[in-house]
Amino acid sequence: MKFVVKFFSEIAIKSKPVRRRLVAQLHENLKSVLREFDPDIQVQKAWDKLLVETALEDPAQVQRMVEAMRNTAGITYVLEVVECPLPALDDIVDRVLPIYGPRLPGKTFAVRCKRTGNHDFTSVDVERTVGAALLAQTGAAGVKLKHPDVQVELEISKKTMFVIGRRHRGLGGYPVGSVDPVLSLISGGFDSPVASYLTMKRGMRTHFLFFNLGGRDHEIGVKEVALYLWQKYGCNQRVLFISVPFEEVVAELLTRVQDSQMGVILKRMMLRVADRIARDLEIDALVTGEAVAQVSSQTVRNLAVIDEVSESLVLRPLVASDKEDIVRLANAIGTGEFAANMPEYCGVISVNPTTRARLDRVRAEEARFDMEILDRALAGATRTRIDRLAEEDIQRTEVEVLSVPLAECVIIDIRHPDEEELAPLDVHVPVAKIPFYQLHSKAAGLSPDTTYMLYCGKGVMSRLHASHLVESGLPRVKVYAP
Repeated sequence: MKFVVKFFSEIAIKSKPVRRRLVAQLHENLKSVLREFDPDIQVQKAWDKLLVETALEDPAQVQRMVEAMRNTAGITYVLEVVECPLPALDDIVDRVLPIYGPRLPGKTFAVRCKRTGNHDFTSVDVERTVGAALLAQTGAAGVKLKHPDVQVELEISKKTMFVIGRRHRGLGGYPVGSVDPVLSLISGGFDSPVASYLTMKRGMRTHFLFFNLGGRDHEIGVKEVALYLWQKYGCNQRVLFISVPFEEVVAELLTRVQDSQMGVILKRMMLRVADRIARDLEIDALVTGEAVAQVSSQTVRNLAVIDEVSESLVLRPLVASDKEDIVRLANAIGTGEFAANMPEYCGVISVNPTTRARLDRVRAEEARFDMEILDRALAGATRTRIDRLAEEDIQRTEVEVLSVPLAECVIIDIRHPDEEELAPLDVHVPVAKIPFYQLHSKAAGLSPDTTYMLYCGKGVMSRLHASHLVESGLPRVKVYAP
């Protein structure tokens, strides 16, 4: 099966050296992603497209591969095509009929042809000739140039013709890794995962920085969303998940800092640490999910005061976004469920928070803060490659991984519903569907006397959650990894 991958439009207008670099990055990203489905996948570069060829025939596998391409930044469209040598004008319809013939009876249609190269006919000639033949041979209701029921698409490139069977919309944006890296401050709410997604879509290799205010359960929840974003949109780029213990910092703020200033000062403390980590990683920019006026600490004045402590550029992709739009995008990219099932933890809630912080007053309050506590938090930070997050937890709790379901067990399919729908699990034992972002809240309903096997497709998320469930008192939890 063959696909034509169309680049994001901004790639096409770059200078030749930049365009070559961007296409090379997209080529590498796509090969890395698609080899998980087909180790022998063929991805070829052309000036205006990538050509993908796979031997896969199973519709479910092909659909999952298409979905992976759609979620790869740098792609505007993924086209399912039939490629053939360019036939004579009157014979083109013979190549089109097997694909579009069954779709046209009783439907209106239009033929669209894009053509490059020198030919003795025009694109309009192709559209008219093929359209007339299809109308005569398929029982179509008629030709309708505006808003037809079916659009018959052809592309002719020199001596080759592509009949486009299906067109799938991609993310757009730039290939991940083609733009400078950033360090994204991520929490359990709606905003920061969306901000991270947008930087990934724009081509930035996005590392994740988490300030732990709420203990291990909070950290696991944030690991889930970071891992989800990386697996779905990260193109297998090597990035870090960095966790900074911030409970002692919060305790110091609560005892030393005046109530109205705590929100702004907490953000300044986070930026101080983030800035130092970014410089150590040779990263020039931080990313946050803040939007102007969404909460008290996010007024323009407060954001200016917060940013004063950072030498790094602070990017805010959502700065002018409405909350409804952020939630809508979170749901579209699959992170909304995380926020809905894991309310964002905040250890500092001011009764009367300032909305117009004064730098002199903030500095005076910070003078009472023991900065050695901030140094200890930085020293206690852990850095883990995101693809090894599960291994970090498994080192504490050993979990058995099996390739065949046990006879007396219940498999818990913890995949995101979108992924589960594309490839339903087919086994001969009971299957419970509990998405991983709901697993913690529903764990109390699981029996310690039942053997559960967690399944997630790649085995990373299932191992992470299995170790956590064993620690929480469910000793018979295992991992199913066929």
